[in-house]
Amino acid sequence: MRRLRALLSLLALVASAPPAGADAIVRTQAMLATTIAEYFVDEGAVRVELEIGLGDLPAFANLLPEALLREMGEEPAPLRERLARFFAHDLVVTADGAALPGRVVAMQPRQRVVRDAITGEPLPPPEEGEPEVVVFARLEYPFEGRPERIALLGNRSGKPASIGFVAYHGAVAVNDFRYLTPAQTLVLDWDDPFYTRFETRALRRQYFAPMSGFLYVDPYEVRKEIIVRALDLQQWVDLGLAGEAVIAPDAQADLKRRAAGFLSEHFPVEIDGVPVQGDLVRINFLERTLRTSRVIDPPEPLDVHAAVLGAIWVFPTEGLPQRVTLDWDLWSERAPRIPAASVDQAGPLPIYLEPDSRLLVWQNFLTDPELPTLAVLQAPPGPLRRALASWGRWLLLLAALGLGARALRVRSGGAFVAAGAALVLAAGGFGWGHGARLSEERAAEIVGGLLHNVYRAFDFRDEEKIYDVLARSAEGDLLERIYLETRRGLELQSQGGARARVKTVELDSLEAERAPGGAFDAATTWQVAGSVGHWGHVHERRNRYRARLRVAPVDGAWKLVDLEVLEEERL
Repeated sequence: MRRLRALLSLLALVASAPPAGADAIVRTQAMLATTIAEYFVDEGAVRVELEIGLGDLPAFANLLPEALLREMGEEPAPLRERLARFFAHDLVVTADGAALPGRVVAMQPRQRVVRDAITGEPLPPPEEGEPEVVVFARLEYPFEGRPERIALLGNRSGKPASIGFVAYHGAVAVNDFRYLTPAQTLVLDWDDPFYTRFETRALRRQYFAPMSGFLYVDPYEVRKEIIVRALDLQQWVDLGLAGEAVIAPDAQADLKRRAAGFLSEHFPVEIDGVPVQGDLVRINFLERTLRTSRVIDPPEPLDVHAAVLGAIWVFPTEGLPQRVTLDWDLWSERAPRIPAASVDQAGPLPIYLEPDSRLLVWQNFLTDPELPTLAVLQAPPGPLRRALASWGRWLLLLAALGLGARALRVRSGGAFVAAGAALVLAAGGFGWGHGARLSEERAAEIVGGLLHNVYRAFDFRDEEKIYDVLARSAEGDLLERIYLETRRGLELQSQGGARARVKTVELDSLEAERAPGGAFDAATTWQVAGSVGHWGHVHERRNRYRARLRVAPVDGAWKLVDLEVLEEERL
C-alpha cells in the first residue's frame, strides 16, 4: 500500500489526452461512498470531479497511468486507447442522446475531502489519524448549444465500484447525494437552473420548492418563518433582478427591505381564532446547499438563481395557545404545492399546502407540555440567625456546661442534666443546622435553582420581561452582564440569531466556600441542554460551562452577585 501511494504521485505527470468519442448508466450515506463524483453542468460543457478511493481503482483502470496499473499487477494498453474506451464506455455523458467526447483536465493524488455523514457538506480535515489518499481527477465533456437533456451514465467498466454523486446546474444543486446508478437523466432549464430536475423523482433534492412556510409554537411565543427564492418573488414584487446574473452585496439591503414589505402583507396568522399582527424580527439571505441552511453574513455576491430569502415574524402569546393557523395566499404555476410544517415540543409535523387546502394548522395535542417554571428557593438566614450561628452556640454550650457542673453538686440533678442536654442540642442546631452552616448539598440546591431561573428567563421573548425575571436571580452590574452573555450563548449567529430554548440545566460538580456577609463562593461545572428551531428543522444543543461564582443574600433572597466563566465547551 505504501508503494501504491507513492506511485500516485506519478499522476501529476499525466498529460491531458486528446478528445475521444463517447456512448446509457446502471439510495443513504452516499456521501461516504468509496468514490465521489460531482457533476457540474455549465454553458458549453459538463465538468466532472472525481475522488477515486483506492478500493475502486480497478473500476477506473482505463483512466489511470501505466505505472500505477503495473503496481496493481496489470499490463496496461496504451493510455490513448484506454482513455477512448473510458469516455466511450466506462463513464459516459450524453446530450440529447448523443455521447459527448471527454478529456482529462487534471489528475493527482490528494487527501480525501471529509464530509458530514448527514448532509454531505465538506468538513475540516481531521486533526488526528493518517489522512486517506484518493486519486483526484477533473474531466470535461464539451457540447454545443443548450441541450434539453443530459444523461449521466454510471460505472460500466464491469468492475464493482461504490460511487456517490451530486449534480449541479450552474450554482444550483439538482439533487442531494445519492448513489450513481446505471442511468440518470437531467431535464435542463437553461432560463432558470433552479427548475432543472432529474427524470427520476427519487433524485429530487430536499429543497426542491421555491417557497416553504413554518409555524413554531412555544409557550409565550409563536413564530412564522417564510422561505422564498428571490427570483420567484420577483413575479409579484420588483426586486430589481430582471436581467441580473448576480446580486451584489450593496444591493441586498434594499432588496430585503422590498421583499419584507411585500411578505408582511401575506400569510396571515390567527391564534385561538383571533387575527394577529406579528413583528418582523429578521430577514436574511440563506445558503441552502444539499441539505443544510445557514444565514449568509457578511453579505457576499449571490448567484441570482440560487439566492434564497428567509424571513421570521414573532407573535407574543400568554402561555401556550390551543390553535394557530397560517393562511398561504401566494401561488404560482411553478409552485403548485408548498412544503410546510408546524413545530412544537413534540417536533415538526410536515404537510404540503395546495390552493384548495391552504391552511397550515397547529392544534395543541400535547398531553404534558413543558411550561417554563421558576425554581422556588428557601430564603437565606437573616442577620440574627447568622449571628446566633456564629457565636450563639458557644453561649449555649457554656450554659450547658454550667448546668452540668451544677448537676454534679446537687444530688437530684436530673432536671439540670436534661436542660443541659437540650442546650447542647440547641447549640448543635445553631452551629451545624440547616440555616447556619451551608453544606455543599444546600449550596448545590441554591446554585442549581439560580442557574435554572437564569435560563428560564429566556423562555419569555419580551426583553423587559426577561430582564425582570433575571433580576430575581442576579444583582448589580452582574445582572446586565448575565443578560447579554446568556443571550449571546443561546443565539445561533449562523442562523441569523435564532435562539435556543433550554430544556435542562444539570450541575456536574460544585465546591463551596463561605464568604463574608452570609455569602458563599462556588466553583461549579454545569451542562445546559436545549433545542433550536429554524428553517423547518429542530436541532439539539448541549454546552458545558465551568465557572466560579459568588452567591449572597440580597433583600431576603439568594442572588448571584459575581460570575466568572472559566471555560465553555460545545458537546
